[in-house]
Amino acid sequence: MTDDTTLVRRSRYAVAAVFCVHGAVTGSFATRVPWIQEHAGVSAGQLGLALAFPALGAALMMPLAARVSHRFGTRTALRGLLALWTLSLILPSFAPGLLTLCAALLIYGGTAGMADVAMNALGVEVEHRLKKSIMSGLHGLWSAGALIGSAVGTVAAHANLSAQVHHVVAAVVLTVVGAVVCQFVLNIHPEEDEEPPARFALPPKSALLIGAVGFCAVFAEGASLDWSAVYLRDILDSSAGVAAAATTGFALTMAIARITGDAVVDRFGAVRTVRWSGVVATLGGLLVVVAPNAIVAMAGFGLIGIGIAVVVPLAFAAAGRTGDNASQAIAGVATITYASGLVAPSIIGGIAQASNLTISFIVVTALAACLAVFARVLATSTRTAPGGVLPR
Repeated sequence: MTDDTTLVRRSRYAVAAVFCVHGAVTGSFATRVPWIQEHAGVSAGQLGLALAFPALGAALMMPLAARVSHRFGTRTALRGLLALWTLSLILPSFAPGLLTLCAALLIYGGTAGMADVAMNALGVEVEHRLKKSIMSGLHGLWSAGALIGSAVGTVAAHANLSAQVHHVVAAVVLTVVGAVVCQFVLNIHPEEDEEPPARFALPPKSALLIGAVGFCAVFAEGASLDWSAVYLRDILDSSAGVAAAATTGFALTMAIARITGDAVVDRFGAVRTVRWSGVVATLGGLLVVVAPNAIVAMAGFGLIGIGIAVVVPLAFAAAGRTGDNASQAIAGVATITYASGLVAPSIIGGIAQASNLTISFIVVTALAACLAVFARVLATSTRTAPGGVLPR
């Protein structure tokens, strides 16, 4: 085994750990959304507005991630961006009202987006060097991190621990872990004569349709992560602990599906995998809509998690095959998918304010069905995937 191979494999595990840390922040936040809503004293509609700000912050800041990596190198950039993201977890739980909550979530989302682009770009580079598919597995580790974070959040909710104490402790632990694992990622620096990337660049045309598929998946993911606990509490009159467990169950199914996703994609191809994933997610959405009790609703959220699990990893992988500038394409797809996160909470909250959350999840179900209809766009490619196999 060459030293270069050893370095790449070590970097694979380090990047996987980074994905896990990133997901743990999201899971830690998602399970405490009902607590944050009550503490800030905001309505469902106002919460929906506030929950649009993470995606807004991400969409604004993600285009800067490539420039930060160019300036400092991939290792230092990722270490700094990940630390900003983990520490930003502290902010939302201390917001006393709507305006401060929106500001806190804007920062929270901006740091999340930049760290997200940096770690996905490194993941695509490692995948390219290993010559085999790893992106679904990496995103599976993100979901595993979200599961860990949400499980801790569920315990904290059962114990009636304030989100402030919970998030301060979680942020400190995750910041330390992130700093350690970033020491082992690939440290890539640009050539001396290489021009820095533009601060804000439009995504290549080839990434737009891929991003649209990711848009549908992230809409369903964001709605389920941010609103599943609220759905069980408000629609099905569940306790705080049971409501938080719905988010944990959703994260669990996503983690399992993503960790096993690379083998499924290798067997059936990206297009067929996403097509059937859309069918499963649609069935899950229908279960949520008609659920008479918490158990059925949790099963529905679980099916949504299984159905959308591999879509975003496959969208990033497809973007990396659409041209020579993989980072720009990935940033473009990431911006589009985060834009879904921008509109999802507002739409879900707005519909809930006007009617109820059941109607909101009819929208989620319709977008899940779009995955089955438009899966073919993930076959778009101008170069072969790892191992020389094109999507099918």
